[in-house]
Amino acid sequence: MDNQIKHGSFEMTAAMLISGTIGWFVLMSGQPVLNVVFWRCAFGAVTLLLICMVMGVLRPGSLSWPRFAWALISGLAVVANWLLLFAAYSRASIGVATAVYNVQPFMLVILGAIFLGERITLNIIAWLSLAFIGMLAIVQQQSVPSYGGGDYIEGIVLSLGAAFLYAVAAIIIKRLSGTAPHLIALIQVCAGVLLLAPFAQLSAAPEIAGFSWLMLLTLGVVHTGLMYVLLYGGIQKLPTALTGALSFIYPIVAIVVDWVAFGHSLQWLQWLGAAAIFLAVAGMRQGWGARPAV
Repeated sequence: MDNQIKHGSFEMTAAMLISGTIGWFVLMSGQPVLNVVFWRCAFGAVTLLLICMVMGVLRPGSLSWPRFAWALISGLAVVANWLLLFAAYSRASIGVATAVYNVQPFMLVILGAIFLGERITLNIIAWLSLAFIGMLAIVQQQSVPSYGGGDYIEGIVLSLGAAFLYAVAAIIIKRLSGTAPHLIALIQVCAGVLLLAPFAQLSAAPEIAGFSWLMLLTLGVVHTGLMYVLLYGGIQKLPTALTGALSFIYPIVAIVVDWVAFGHSLQWLQWLGAAAIFLAVAGMRQGWGARPAV
């Protein structure tokens, strides 16, 4: 195996393994979702600032004002995406929320067709239909987790909303090709700090237990700073097909973590639904069933 592919596969795999544990850290922090996202952005901003300084991407003139504005808007979408997804964990469970959230590649395809003029083929429509059937299967088999604190269907809706916002952010980031991805990430988390600071319970910070601080710090440093470095490093080195295949590690790890840590496993119909979504996304990314170009 080529060294670049090997290194890229390691980075992408590590990034997906880290992503799959986010739900556990969110729930174990014991903090309201808004506080969790704020501190993730705050600690992530410090980490990414150091990374950008070391990598030399903070040069004057490295980002035009229009690009900065687009990066800022994408940050608002990313932060809102985190808020919705984290809120979905306690309602639909980490595993179910993550499985439903995995439909975001299809939302990206639809947005690409609307705003970028990209063509939607019959093949993509077929895979989209399979993913939709899988999502219906997950929703039909309701199973509220022991750590649940809300309506199950509400959790599904929140997961879909998070997926849509992620797709919106991805569409915007497409306009920023050529800009250092770590710089974009830094702007995104800084936008989150500014957006959430007026609403976060900052006065209650001294009352947060040490273990909760450890969870929040890990979310910022590891799940944001380190994960961005690994993710973007892997994406830059790997072919698109392999990147898509390795991305399935994320939802699988999330489902396993949900089972091991909280004893919450998917019902048989939910397993079928999750498998249908994974298969549909894999089929779309790998181009299965598509007619070869003549």
